[in-house]
Amino acid sequence: MDDEVKGGGWIFFAGTMMLLAGVLNGIWGFAAIDNANFFVGNADFIISDLNAMGWVLVIVALIQLIAAFSIYGGGQFGRWIGIFAASLGAIGALLSMPGYPLWSVCVFFVDVLIIYGLATYGGQGHKHERAGDRSAVH
Repeated sequence: MDDEVKGGGWIFFAGTMMLLAGVLNGIWGFAAIDNANFFVGNADFIISDLNAMGWVLVIVALIQLIAAFSIYGGGQFGRWIGIFAASLGAIGALLSMPGYPLWSVCVFFVDVLIIYGLATYGGQGHKHERAGDRSAVH
């Protein structure tokens, strides 16, 4: 299999997972701001209270959504903002480990896969374009 095709699959996976994470974090964030009933009562939070955690999740969700669309658009900005957003998601997953251990490990693992895909294959499209441009000049 050609590296460009394999890399394209990783980039599509990273963009799709980033989009999904952004939507889910947005839902969780707005639910936390609204003090929804599905959150555990009398729980201790790493960041202040449930309302503050909700705003943090909404901000992370916005960064993840920007990253997802930027990944689909291609370019280095999408690659680096995607790695940054996945890193934020991984740190958030580790911080929520006491409350949701299995969910946190799964989210952390997916974030690591996103970082791997973007770090390994995120810049390949530009390498091929530059190589094609040089050959066209000569």
